[in-house]
Amino acid sequence: MIIQMEFEWALYLIASYLVGCIMTGFLVAKLIKGVDLRLLGSGNIGARNAGRVLGSSGFVLTLAGDILKAAAVVWAGIQFQYPPYIQLLGFLAVILGHLYPIFLRFHGGKGVASFIGGMIIFHPISAVLVAAAFLLFYGIKRSLTVAGLFAFALTPFFYWLFEKQWLETLLLIPISFLVVYVQKEDIKERIKITE
Repeated sequence: MIIQMEFEWALYLIASYLVGCIMTGFLVAKLIKGVDLRLLGSGNIGARNAGRVLGSSGFVLTLAGDILKAAAVVWAGIQFQYPPYIQLLGFLAVILGHLYPIFLRFHGGKGVASFIGGMIIFHPISAVLVAAAFLLFYGIKRSLTVAGLFAFALTPFFYWLFEKQWLETLLLIPISFLVVYVQKEDIKERIKITE
């Protein structure tokens, strides 16, 4: 029974990574304009660059797809009644798939939309607090990047406030900080601008 359960969890984690590897922006650009989004605009395959290259429809479709794939992974973990720490490992796997997709030679997006989607399903209250923190920081710094990074970094703290679960909180730390880490180039650019 235990071996069967562990096998199911392993399949769930592998499937979560592969779902993360479905790069919405790349697919939307190919379908709408027949172009490779990696070669246009900023070269990123996230919603912001999709909007820049493809217009509002590209932005909306990419954002929705990236949010939904992480939300679907966490939702599936809940439906299968997996423990919260397995759901979070699935969440981490889908983020890793988005950041490092095997189908695009491990060059993916930045994970912001997928992070939001997963948190909305896993712990809605924390997601609301992250959104509130984002608005607060944006009001202070007037930078989407800086506001988002500060807000995401607070996610484990918000979760701990309500649940007091060490294991889940510790798993949320690498998930949130991974999304922060991949924004490092944006952070450097922001620092240069403010200097």
